[in-house]
Amino acid sequence: MTSATYYHAFTSQHEQRPRLTDEIEADICVIGGGLTGVSAALHLAERGYDTVLLEAGRIGDGASGRNGGQICMGYSSGMEVFERAAGLEAAQRFWVMANEAIEDIQVRIARHGIEADYRRGYIHAALNNRQERGLVEMAESWSKTYGFTDLKMLNRAETEAATGSQLYCASLLEHGSGHMNPLGYLYGLAQAAQTAGALLFEESRAIAIRKGATVTIETDTGRVKARILVLAGNAYLDALVREIRYRVAPVLSAVAATAPLSADQVSRILPGKEAVADCNTALNYFRKTVDNRLLFGGIASYSGRPITNAANALRRQIGKVYPELSDVAIDHAWSGKIAITTSRMPDFGRVGNNIYYAQGFSGHGLALTGFAGKIIAEAVAGDAERLDMFARLPNLRFPGGPARTALLALGMAWFKMRDVLGLSK
Repeated sequence: MTSATYYHAFTSQHEQRPRLTDEIEADICVIGGGLTGVSAALHLAERGYDTVLLEAGRIGDGASGRNGGQICMGYSSGMEVFERAAGLEAAQRFWVMANEAIEDIQVRIARHGIEADYRRGYIHAALNNRQERGLVEMAESWSKTYGFTDLKMLNRAETEAATGSQLYCASLLEHGSGHMNPLGYLYGLAQAAQTAGALLFEESRAIAIRKGATVTIETDTGRVKARILVLAGNAYLDALVREIRYRVAPVLSAVAATAPLSADQVSRILPGKEAVADCNTALNYFRKTVDNRLLFGGIASYSGRPITNAANALRRQIGKVYPELSDVAIDHAWSGKIAITTSRMPDFGRVGNNIYYAQGFSGHGLALTGFAGKIIAEAVAGDAERLDMFARLPNLRFPGGPARTALLALGMAWFKMRDVLGLSK
């Protein structure tokens, strides 16, 4: 078992891009080489902007190349939060945008010939009657309020047949969500951005920003002067821009990939090749890869402390879902940071007149990150309507400032206990 991700081991590596070693000028500077930053660079370059992207490490080193590969419809908060925050009509527009984010993935894969192992199909699995009722309500909302009808409630026996696990009492099967190799997709977008004219620099960490009509971004070995800055570092921005630092809290999440399953296990575990997530607040999520491994995530640290011995911890979680895999070999286990907001709605907006940002995808980022880059490019080009809709959402700063991770950990302890006990909301 290694600490490298499964994706890095089984995805063709891109050629390393240069480090920034000079002072350059550009229309736009993007900080962050994940899906938000690369998507923004691609859309901006396609619109004719002179665009520079700075990545602190290698493209895909952060969450965009380390996640579970699950593409989820809607938003982490659930649509009822949008309805309360913005009203039903606006919530329906947000739903349309979330679906557009998923459709954009298919469009880009086809346009650029990206190998991403993309597949639709998703199972939301209930562990108790409370969660089953929640899935019934979600299905009714999705179909009646938002017009999405490609879904079906499954009973215990049907859920067991679909997942290969006896753990769940019911589930919701839908074919709007899905899964893919996120690193392969990101590499393809990065190459497309470069082909469109964007300059991508790796090993070029932004260490200081000087605001003004022209924004100056300093790295250890170079400098960029740009009219507009796009902040796409999400949980990895740290204290670089204080105005947005405490609008999100970092959460560490861990994922593992098993050794290849046997032919018998492959036939019984997820025979329809859907992705699965349970309905707990601190959830388990998993899927089969194209080479028939089980890729499983389900350990999170809300306290800021590193996740230790993730392989054994995830193996125990796998054993709860599939007892026959209690001693399965873990070939790859890794962790990475995501950023959550107080509302679990994403946080997009501006700092001043010429700094744009997108962060706080709260675990639903694989599609929405790319969409964030798209609507930032729209706003830069003069059409800020959709970005402004997100900017008006009531995302508050986390209380406690630097102590927010400790407070978050306490809150999550309660939600985990509620899930264990099967308590109602």
